[in-house]
Amino acid sequence: MPSWLSKLFDSNEKEINHLRPLVKEINDLEPEFQKLSDEELKETTAEFKERLSKGETLDDILPEAFATVREASRRTMGMRHFDVQLMGGMVLHKGKIAEMRTGEGKTLVATLPLYLNSLEGKGCHLVTVNDYLARRDAYWMAPVYHALGVSIASIYPAQSSDGQLPALIYDPEYVNEKDQRWPHFKPVSRAEAYRADITYGTNNEFGFDYLRDNMAIDFAYKSQRPLNYAIVDEVDNILIDEARTPLIISGQGEDPAQKYYVFADLISKLTPEDYKIEERERQVYLTDEGSSKMEEMLRRQGLLKAPDLYDASNLHLTEYMDNALKAQVLFRRDKDYMLKNGEVIIVDEFTGRLMFGRRYSEGLHQAIEAKEHVKIQK
Repeated sequence: MPSWLSKLFDSNEKEINHLRPLVKEINDLEPEFQKLSDEELKETTAEFKERLSKGETLDDILPEAFATVREASRRTMGMRHFDVQLMGGMVLHKGKIAEMRTGEGKTLVATLPLYLNSLEGKGCHLVTVNDYLARRDAYWMAPVYHALGVSIASIYPAQSSDGQLPALIYDPEYVNEKDQRWPHFKPVSRAEAYRADITYGTNNEFGFDYLRDNMAIDFAYKSQRPLNYAIVDEVDNILIDEARTPLIISGQGEDPAQKYYVFADLISKLTPEDYKIEERERQVYLTDEGSSKMEEMLRRQGLLKAPDLYDASNLHLTEYMDNALKAQVLFRRDKDYMLKNGEVIIVDEFTGRLMFGRRYSEGLHQAIEAKEHVKIQK
Protein backbone atom coordinates (compact mmCIF):
# COMPACT_ATOMS: atom_id res chain seq x y z
CA MET A 1 0.00 0.00 0.00
CA PRO A 2 1.39 3.46 -0.92
CA SER A 3 2.54 5.50 2.06
CA TRP A 4 0.10 8.34 1.37
CA LEU A 5 -2.82 5.88 1.26
CA SER A 6 -1.79 4.17 4.49
CA LYS A 7 -1.60 7.57 6.16
CA LEU A 8 -5.14 8.33 4.97
CA PHE A 9 -6.49 5.12 6.49
CA ASP A 10 -4.49 5.75 9.67
CA SER A 11 -6.00 9.23 9.85
CA ASN A 12 -9.54 7.86 9.54
CA GLU A 13 -8.85 5.20 12.15
CA LYS A 14 -7.49 7.81 14.55
CA GLU A 15 -10.63 9.90 14.05
CA ILE A 16 -12.88 6.90 14.69
CA ASN A 17 -10.92 5.95 17.81
CA HIS A 18 -11.30 9.52 19.03
CA LEU A 19 -15.09 9.20 18.69
CA ARG A 20 -15.48 5.88 20.46
CA PRO A 21 -15.46 7.34 24.03
CA LEU A 22 -18.34 9.67 23.03
CA VAL A 23 -20.27 6.73 21.61
CA LYS A 24 -19.80 4.85 24.89
CA GLU A 25 -20.98 7.88 26.83
CA ILE A 26 -24.14 8.09 24.69
CA ASN A 27 -24.79 4.37 25.13
CA ASP A 28 -24.35 4.69 28.90
CA LEU A 29 -26.98 7.45 28.92
CA GLU A 30 -29.54 5.35 27.03
CA PRO A 31 -31.17 3.61 30.07
CA GLU A 32 -31.58 6.99 31.78
CA PHE A 33 -33.37 8.53 28.79
CA GLN A 34 -35.57 5.48 28.31
CA LYS A 35 -37.06 6.14 31.75
CA LEU A 36 -38.25 9.63 30.76
CA SER A 37 -41.87 10.21 29.84
CA ASP A 38 -42.65 11.72 26.42
CA GLU A 39 -43.18 15.13 28.03
CA GLU A 40 -39.94 14.91 30.00
CA LEU A 41 -38.06 13.92 26.86
CA LYS A 42 -39.49 16.95 25.06
CA GLU A 43 -38.51 19.25 27.93
CA THR A 44 -34.85 18.32 27.50
CA THR A 45 -34.77 20.65 24.47
CA ALA A 46 -35.56 23.67 26.66
CA GLU A 47 -33.02 22.48 29.21
CA PHE A 48 -30.30 22.23 26.56
CA LYS A 49 -31.08 25.75 25.32
CA GLU A 50 -30.86 27.11 28.86
CA ARG A 51 -27.48 25.45 29.39
CA LEU A 52 -26.21 26.95 26.14
CA SER A 53 -27.36 30.41 27.26
CA LYS A 54 -25.30 29.98 30.44
CA GLY A 55 -22.07 29.33 28.56
CA GLU A 56 -21.97 25.64 27.72
CA THR A 57 -21.08 24.72 24.13
CA LEU A 58 -22.68 22.35 21.65
CA ASP A 59 -19.79 19.95 22.16
CA ASP A 60 -20.49 19.95 25.90
CA ILE A 61 -24.07 18.77 25.45
CA LEU A 62 -23.48 16.55 22.39
CA PRO A 63 -23.68 13.16 24.19
CA GLU A 64 -26.96 14.02 25.91
CA ALA A 65 -28.43 15.64 22.79
CA PHE A 66 -27.59 12.60 20.66
CA ALA A 67 -29.04 10.30 23.32
CA THR A 68 -32.21 12.40 23.27
CA VAL A 69 -32.60 12.11 19.50
CA ARG A 70 -31.89 8.37 19.57
CA GLU A 71 -34.64 7.84 22.14
CA ALA A 72 -37.11 10.08 20.27
CA SER A 73 -36.45 8.15 17.08
CA ARG A 74 -36.93 4.82 18.84
CA ARG A 75 -40.29 5.92 20.25
CA THR A 76 -41.74 7.68 17.20
CA MET A 77 -40.37 5.59 14.35
CA GLY A 78 -39.06 2.38 15.87
CA MET A 79 -35.60 3.24 14.56
CA ARG A 80 -32.63 3.28 16.94
CA HIS A 81 -29.36 4.89 15.81
CA PHE A 82 -26.50 2.38 15.64
CA ASP A 83 -23.06 3.26 16.96
CA VAL A 84 -21.71 3.90 13.46
CA GLN A 85 -24.59 6.32 12.84
CA LEU A 86 -23.72 8.17 16.03
CA MET A 87 -20.16 8.51 14.71
CA GLY A 88 -21.49 9.78 11.39
CA GLY A 89 -23.51 12.42 13.21
CA MET A 90 -20.44 13.57 15.15
CA VAL A 91 -18.41 13.88 11.95
CA LEU A 92 -21.14 15.97 10.30
CA HIS A 93 -21.40 18.15 13.40
CA LYS A 94 -17.70 18.96 13.02
CA GLY A 95 -18.23 20.10 9.43
CA LYS A 96 -16.44 17.14 7.90
CA ILE A 97 -17.45 14.71 5.17
CA ALA A 98 -18.99 11.39 6.23
CA GLU A 99 -19.14 8.76 3.50
CA MET A 100 -21.91 6.21 3.92
CA ARG A 101 -23.21 3.56 1.55
CA THR A 102 -26.76 3.48 0.27
CA GLY A 103 -29.01 1.91 2.88
CA GLU A 104 -26.83 2.78 5.87
CA GLY A 105 -29.31 5.36 7.11
CA LYS A 106 -27.92 8.74 6.07
CA THR A 107 -31.33 10.35 6.53
CA LEU A 108 -31.52 9.14 10.12
CA VAL A 109 -27.89 10.14 10.80
CA ALA A 110 -28.64 13.74 9.85
CA THR A 111 -31.23 14.09 12.63
CA LEU A 112 -28.43 14.02 15.23
CA PRO A 113 -26.33 17.06 14.19
CA LEU A 114 -29.37 18.94 12.90
CA TYR A 115 -31.11 18.70 16.26
CA LEU A 116 -27.92 19.59 18.13
CA ASN A 117 -27.19 22.68 16.04
CA SER A 118 -30.83 23.79 16.01
CA LEU A 119 -30.59 24.31 19.76
CA GLU A 120 -28.78 27.60 19.18
CA GLY A 121 -31.97 28.99 17.63
CA LYS A 122 -30.20 30.22 14.50
CA GLY A 123 -31.69 27.76 12.02
CA CYS A 124 -30.20 24.76 10.23
CA HIS A 125 -30.42 23.64 6.61
CA LEU A 126 -30.26 20.23 5.02
CA VAL A 127 -29.34 20.61 1.35
CA THR A 128 -30.48 17.74 -0.84
CA VAL A 129 -30.33 16.98 -4.55
CA ASN A 130 -33.96 17.10 -5.68
CA ASP A 131 -37.36 18.42 -4.70
CA TYR A 132 -38.78 14.96 -3.89
CA LEU A 133 -36.13 14.25 -1.25
CA ALA A 134 -36.51 17.77 0.13
CA ARG A 135 -40.08 16.87 1.04
CA ARG A 136 -39.82 13.14 1.66
CA ASP A 137 -36.88 13.26 4.07
CA ALA A 138 -38.27 16.23 5.98
CA TYR A 139 -41.67 14.56 6.40
CA TRP A 140 -40.13 11.19 7.21
CA MET A 141 -38.00 12.57 10.06
CA ALA A 142 -40.58 15.13 11.22
CA PRO A 143 -42.04 12.96 14.03
CA VAL A 144 -38.58 12.76 15.64
CA TYR A 145 -38.12 16.51 15.62
CA HIS A 146 -41.72 17.20 16.65
CA ALA A 147 -41.37 14.88 19.67
CA LEU A 148 -38.56 17.16 20.83
CA GLY A 149 -40.36 20.43 20.19
CA VAL A 150 -38.33 21.29 17.11
CA SER A 151 -40.04 22.74 14.01
CA ILE A 152 -39.20 21.46 10.53
CA ALA A 153 -39.95 22.88 7.08
CA SER A 154 -39.28 22.11 3.44
CA ILE A 155 -38.65 24.33 0.42
CA TYR A 156 -38.66 23.05 -3.15
CA PRO A 157 -38.84 24.36 -6.73
CA ALA A 158 -42.03 25.76 -8.21
CA GLN A 159 -44.27 23.09 -9.73
CA SER A 160 -46.11 25.54 -11.99
CA SER A 161 -45.47 28.89 -13.64
CA ASP A 162 -47.76 30.91 -11.34
CA GLY A 163 -44.81 32.59 -9.63
CA GLN A 164 -45.42 31.04 -6.21
CA LEU A 165 -42.37 29.83 -4.25
CA PRO A 166 -43.59 26.66 -2.49
CA ALA A 167 -42.77 25.96 1.14
CA LEU A 168 -44.24 23.59 3.72
CA ILE A 169 -44.02 23.19 7.48
CA TYR A 170 -44.83 20.06 9.47
CA ASP A 171 -47.94 20.43 11.64
CA PRO A 172 -49.55 17.19 12.92
CA GLU A 173 -52.78 19.07 13.65
CA TYR A 174 -53.10 20.17 10.04
CA VAL A 175 -54.57 17.63 7.59
CA ASN A 176 -54.54 18.01 3.82
CA GLU A 177 -57.00 15.38 2.65
CA LYS A 178 -55.89 15.85 -0.98
CA ASP A 179 -52.31 14.86 -0.19
CA GLN A 180 -52.06 11.21 0.76
CA ARG A 181 -48.27 11.18 0.93
CA TRP A 182 -47.65 14.19 3.18
CA PRO A 183 -51.01 15.15 4.75
CA HIS A 184 -49.51 17.07 7.69
CA PHE A 185 -47.42 19.43 5.56
CA LYS A 186 -48.98 22.90 5.78
CA PRO A 187 -48.26 25.48 3.04
CA VAL A 188 -46.42 28.56 4.36
CA SER A 189 -44.37 31.45 3.02
CA ARG A 190 -40.67 31.06 2.31
CA ALA A 191 -39.84 33.38 5.19
CA GLU A 192 -41.84 31.22 7.62
CA ALA A 193 -40.12 28.09 6.32
CA TYR A 194 -36.74 29.68 7.04
CA ARG A 195 -37.86 30.63 10.53
CA ALA A 196 -38.31 26.94 11.33
CA ASP A 197 -35.59 25.34 13.44
CA ILE A 198 -34.64 23.02 10.58
CA THR A 199 -35.27 23.59 6.87
CA TYR A 200 -34.83 20.93 4.19
CA GLY A 201 -34.48 22.04 0.58
CA THR A 202 -32.69 21.71 -2.74
CA ASN A 203 -29.36 23.38 -3.40
CA ASN A 204 -30.83 25.52 -6.17
CA GLU A 205 -33.65 26.83 -3.99
CA PHE A 206 -31.30 27.81 -1.16
CA GLY A 207 -29.06 29.49 -3.72
CA PHE A 208 -31.82 31.37 -5.53
CA ASP A 209 -33.37 32.53 -2.24
CA TYR A 210 -29.95 33.86 -1.25
CA LEU A 211 -29.72 35.78 -4.54
CA ARG A 212 -33.27 37.12 -4.18
CA ASP A 213 -32.51 38.32 -0.66
CA ASN A 214 -29.45 40.17 -1.92
CA MET A 215 -31.65 41.93 -4.48
CA ALA A 216 -34.32 42.91 -1.94
CA ILE A 217 -34.80 46.64 -1.48
CA ASP A 218 -35.89 46.24 2.14
CA PHE A 219 -35.19 43.76 4.94
CA ALA A 220 -38.92 43.06 5.13
CA TYR A 221 -38.74 41.34 1.74
CA LYS A 222 -35.96 38.96 2.72
CA SER A 223 -36.74 35.35 3.57
CA GLN A 224 -33.52 33.77 4.84
CA ARG A 225 -31.92 34.27 8.23
CA PRO A 226 -28.14 34.69 8.55
CA LEU A 227 -26.55 31.41 7.50
CA ASN A 228 -25.61 29.20 10.43
CA TYR A 229 -25.23 25.45 9.86
CA ALA A 230 -25.93 23.16 6.91
CA ILE A 231 -25.53 19.53 5.93
CA VAL A 232 -25.04 18.86 2.22
CA ASP A 233 -26.35 15.51 1.00
CA GLU A 234 -24.54 13.99 -2.00
CA VAL A 235 -21.82 16.59 -1.51
CA ASP A 236 -19.79 15.49 -4.54
CA ASN A 237 -22.80 15.91 -6.81
CA ILE A 238 -23.81 19.32 -5.47
CA LEU A 239 -20.42 20.95 -4.94
CA ILE A 240 -18.63 19.45 -7.96
CA ASP A 241 -21.00 18.18 -10.67
CA GLU A 242 -23.78 20.73 -10.34
CA ALA A 243 -21.33 23.53 -9.50
CA ARG A 244 -20.69 23.78 -13.24
CA THR A 245 -24.12 25.37 -13.64
CA PRO A 246 -24.21 28.91 -12.21
CA LEU A 247 -27.30 30.32 -10.52
CA ILE A 248 -28.33 33.52 -12.30
CA ILE A 249 -31.27 35.85 -11.80
CA SER A 250 -31.58 38.01 -14.88
CA GLY A 251 -33.79 40.94 -15.74
CA GLN A 252 -35.75 41.70 -18.89
CA GLY A 253 -33.70 42.77 -21.90
CA GLU A 254 -34.39 45.99 -23.75
CA ASP A 255 -34.21 44.60 -27.32
CA PRO A 256 -37.46 43.94 -29.20
CA ALA A 257 -38.65 40.34 -29.41
CA GLN A 258 -39.12 40.41 -33.19
CA LYS A 259 -35.39 40.04 -33.86
CA TYR A 260 -35.35 36.69 -32.05
CA TYR A 261 -37.88 35.38 -34.57
CA VAL A 262 -35.88 36.84 -37.49
CA PHE A 263 -32.68 35.13 -36.40
CA ALA A 264 -34.45 31.85 -35.59
CA ASP A 265 -35.67 31.82 -39.20
CA LEU A 266 -32.24 32.70 -40.65
CA ILE A 267 -30.36 30.11 -38.59
CA SER A 268 -32.82 27.39 -39.62
CA LYS A 269 -31.64 27.89 -43.22
CA LEU A 270 -28.05 26.90 -42.40
CA THR A 271 -26.71 23.39 -42.99
CA PRO A 272 -24.43 21.33 -40.68
CA GLU A 273 -21.49 22.33 -42.91
CA ASP A 274 -22.05 25.96 -41.90
CA TYR A 275 -21.14 25.52 -38.25
CA LYS A 276 -18.76 23.63 -35.98
CA ILE A 277 -19.85 22.06 -32.68
CA GLU A 278 -17.54 21.90 -29.64
CA GLU A 279 -19.23 19.14 -27.64
CA ARG A 280 -16.95 19.41 -24.63
CA GLU A 281 -17.59 23.12 -24.08
CA ARG A 282 -21.13 22.85 -25.44
CA GLN A 283 -20.51 25.65 -27.88
CA VAL A 284 -21.19 26.11 -31.59
CA TYR A 285 -19.47 28.45 -34.04
CA LEU A 286 -20.06 29.46 -37.64
CA THR A 287 -17.50 28.34 -40.19
CA ASP A 288 -16.19 30.84 -42.75
CA GLU A 289 -18.78 29.58 -45.19
CA GLY A 290 -21.52 29.89 -42.59
CA SER A 291 -20.46 33.45 -41.74
CA SER A 292 -20.60 34.39 -45.43
CA LYS A 293 -24.13 32.95 -45.71
CA MET A 294 -25.27 34.87 -42.62
CA GLU A 295 -23.79 38.11 -43.94
CA GLU A 296 -25.64 37.67 -47.22
CA MET A 297 -28.97 36.89 -45.51
CA LEU A 298 -28.59 39.82 -43.09
CA ARG A 299 -27.68 42.11 -45.96
CA ARG A 300 -30.88 41.15 -47.76
CA GLN A 301 -32.79 41.85 -44.53
CA GLY A 302 -31.18 45.28 -44.31
CA LEU A 303 -29.83 44.58 -40.84
CA LEU A 304 -26.05 44.84 -41.40
CA LYS A 305 -24.50 48.15 -40.38
CA ALA A 306 -21.11 47.20 -41.83
CA PRO A 307 -20.12 44.67 -44.55
CA ASP A 308 -18.25 42.49 -42.04
CA LEU A 309 -20.60 40.56 -39.74
CA TYR A 310 -18.08 40.76 -36.91
CA ASP A 311 -17.54 44.50 -37.17
CA ALA A 312 -18.10 46.32 -33.86
CA SER A 313 -21.16 48.06 -35.27
CA ASN A 314 -22.82 44.64 -35.73
CA LEU A 315 -22.14 43.46 -32.20
CA HIS A 316 -25.81 43.53 -31.23
CA LEU A 317 -26.59 41.27 -34.21
CA THR A 318 -23.98 38.65 -33.31
CA GLU A 319 -25.55 38.29 -29.84
CA TYR A 320 -28.89 37.37 -31.44
CA MET A 321 -27.12 35.11 -33.93
CA ASP A 322 -25.09 33.24 -31.31
CA ASN A 323 -28.17 32.55 -29.20
CA ALA A 324 -30.23 31.48 -32.18
CA LEU A 325 -27.44 29.12 -33.27
CA LYS A 326 -27.19 27.57 -29.80
CA ALA A 327 -30.96 27.22 -29.59
CA GLN A 328 -31.13 25.54 -32.99
CA VAL A 329 -28.13 23.19 -32.68
CA LEU A 330 -27.41 22.50 -29.01
CA PHE A 331 -30.78 22.60 -27.23
CA ARG A 332 -33.27 19.83 -27.95
CA ARG A 333 -36.95 19.73 -27.16
CA ASP A 334 -37.94 16.95 -24.70
CA LYS A 335 -34.31 16.66 -23.60
CA ASP A 336 -33.09 20.10 -22.51
CA TYR A 337 -36.54 21.66 -22.33
CA MET A 338 -40.22 20.90 -22.87
CA LEU A 339 -43.14 22.85 -24.27
CA LYS A 340 -46.03 23.14 -21.83
CA ASN A 341 -49.05 25.38 -22.42
CA GLY A 342 -47.11 27.47 -24.89
CA GLU A 343 -44.12 27.94 -22.58
CA VAL A 344 -40.55 26.66 -22.75
CA ILE A 345 -39.85 24.83 -19.46
CA ILE A 346 -36.25 23.88 -18.64
CA VAL A 347 -35.52 20.23 -17.79
CA ASP A 348 -33.01 19.80 -14.95
CA GLU A 349 -30.07 17.94 -16.50
CA PHE A 350 -29.35 16.08 -13.25
CA THR A 351 -32.83 15.08 -12.11
CA GLY A 352 -34.92 15.23 -15.28
CA ARG A 353 -37.53 17.33 -13.47
CA LEU A 354 -39.24 20.38 -14.95
CA MET A 355 -37.90 23.67 -13.57
CA PHE A 356 -40.92 25.96 -13.61
CA GLY A 357 -40.13 29.65 -13.32
CA ARG A 358 -36.51 29.24 -14.46
CA ARG A 359 -35.17 30.78 -17.67
CA TYR A 360 -31.90 30.57 -19.51
CA SER A 361 -30.01 33.84 -19.29
CA GLU A 362 -28.60 36.39 -21.74
CA GLY A 363 -31.27 35.93 -24.40
CA LEU A 364 -30.92 32.17 -24.86
CA HIS A 365 -34.39 31.41 -23.48
CA GLN A 366 -35.96 33.94 -25.86
CA ALA A 367 -34.05 32.37 -28.74
CA ILE A 368 -35.48 28.95 -27.89
CA GLU A 369 -38.99 30.44 -27.67
CA ALA A 370 -38.50 31.96 -31.12
CA LYS A 371 -37.21 28.65 -32.49
CA GLU A 372 -40.36 26.91 -31.18
CA HIS A 373 -42.64 29.68 -32.50
CA VAL A 374 -44.19 30.39 -29.10
CA LYS A 375 -44.71 33.76 -27.46
CA ILE A 376 -41.53 35.32 -26.11
CA GLN A 377 -42.14 35.89 -22.42
CA LYS A 378 -41.37 39.22 -20.81
